[in-house]
Amino acid sequence: MGKKTVLVVDDEQHIIELIQFNLESHGYEVITSENGEDAIAVAEEKMPDVIILDLMLPGIDGFEACKRIRSNEKTRKIPIIMLTAKGEEMDKVLGLELGADDYLTKPFSVRELIARIKAVLRRFEEIPKEVIKLVKVNDIVIDVEKHEVMKNGELIELTLKEFELLKILAKNRGKVLSRNFLLDEVWGYDYFGETRTVDVHIRHLRKKIEDNDKYPIYIETIRGIGYKMK
Repeated sequence: MGKKTVLVVDDEQHIIELIQFNLESHGYEVITSENGEDAIAVAEEKMPDVIILDLMLPGIDGFEACKRIRSNEKTRKIPIIMLTAKGEEMDKVLGLELGADDYLTKPFSVRELIARIKAVLRRFEEIPKEVIKLVKVNDIVIDVEKHEVMKNGELIELTLKEFELLKILAKNRGKVLSRNFLLDEVWGYDYFGETRTVDVHIRHLRKKIEDNDKYPIYIETIRGIGYKMK
């Protein structure tokens, strides 16, 4: 296996240099970009293994860049770790809703950044061989092998995390799954996030599969514990 490639997108040169130096010293190949437009083009051309994407960029910001990378069939599955300003909770939530896989708050330690990169890469590499090919829940059909979800015969576009959440809930239909369990299963045991991440993704998932996300008929919230597929 060759070196893993990381695309670092930030308009602050000293941040780019810091990340590049440390990642290269840990055996990663690093390519860089200083704006959103360029990042989208580089992502499609170079197909990096993971993208470190700052939110505050000149021109197209990190939100829009993330959205466009996710909407491109070629780049939609590349893991994205967003860099956010300290305390910008809504930025984190919006970033996750747009398809980011993880986020880091500036300032961050190099050790934490590398741990996050390893975690997202491991999740994408260690896709277990599935015995069950199709999972059905009423009018929803989950094709585990193709990573596709159909409802009433129509394809539903889900992010990788949304798909994984739906799959694990469907496979454990009727069981109450805690937020911590879902966080461990979908994001990995060494994910540094919080259980709010699960709530954000569940809310986004409901908007896509429920006829009325205010009155869900598929995913039930179990107060104080987690979620259950009805």
